[in-house]
Amino acid sequence: MTETLRQPALATGDPPALEVRNLVTQFVTRAITLTAVDSVSISVARGRILALVGESGSGKSVTGLSIMGLIDPPGRIAGGEVRVGGVRFDVTDDRAMQRLRGDRLAMIFQDPMMTLNPVLRISRQMTEAITTHHPDVSRAEARQRAQEALALVGIPAPKERLDSFPHQLSGGMRQRVAIATALLNNPEVIIADEPTTALDVTIQSQILHEVERVCRDHGTAFIWITHDLSVVANLAQDVTVMYAGRIVETGPVRDVLERPLHPYTRGLIDSVPDIDSRKGRLVPIMGMMPLLSDLPVSCKFAPRCPLRVAGCAVEPPLVVRPDGRQVRCIRPLDTVSANDGGEA
Repeated sequence: MTETLRQPALATGDPPALEVRNLVTQFVTRAITLTAVDSVSISVARGRILALVGESGSGKSVTGLSIMGLIDPPGRIAGGEVRVGGVRFDVTDDRAMQRLRGDRLAMIFQDPMMTLNPVLRISRQMTEAITTHHPDVSRAEARQRAQEALALVGIPAPKERLDSFPHQLSGGMRQRVAIATALLNNPEVIIADEPTTALDVTIQSQILHEVERVCRDHGTAFIWITHDLSVVANLAQDVTVMYAGRIVETGPVRDVLERPLHPYTRGLIDSVPDIDSRKGRLVPIMGMMPLLSDLPVSCKFAPRCPLRVAGCAVEPPLVVRPDGRQVRCIRPLDTVSANDGGEA
């Protein structure tokens, strides 16, 4: 690899690659205001992967889109701030975010065709992604950087692939091109919204391996949005669990998966096969995610929680524990004995 895709080593005391503070995203109609993301704060250091986990409707994808400033009406970002490399950006300022997106901050979608134009060759799309942000880069240099990015994500014969149209590539290849495009301008942060969900396990494993290598070698920070805890276990260093638009637990992946603190996190683990080879029968989480239009005033998970007690009638705060882990629960699992049940 040449120097064009390298980033400097992380210096002691550097700010987080991404810091989100008290992010609030709402969808407003004449009749009602729905809060899809409620005071979410996350931080990702350079070279690390944070998994954002939860069921459909938990708010994880809206969180990613909000960070990118991609919320369309009737949605709006109602509060909070985003810092990239310590610099604050106004996610409600379309022009500022256009300069940021694709340069210092990039996103990979579940469907690569949300990134790729089906009627343009890969070379044109990738070179334009460079020259739009860096007009001083020549077309020849931009093409060389595009070729290097394709090679970086494991695409064979990258020089020839540049002249292909998206429909001439397999689904796995298209997703690799989308990842390569996200890498073109050496972004400090990449947000990936379930980009391997539709791929077979072999291709998924290859792409996850490339993502790990990019983070390790180039210091790129990733937010990996997923519902797949097996991916979380094998890819991320840190995990944030969301429920009904709120963070309910955050911590190092190994600690959270082996010793979950929130009953919802425990439920996610118990309902997924092979996350823990010692467990027996799968145990589903009873009930459904509440509608944003009908959120309980209690702990949002209380109606589904087998350990709920009278105190759960009031929503608990997100507590930072001495070891740095965070949990939103008045009865974290490490304080509840095996025979200590809840009350209906």
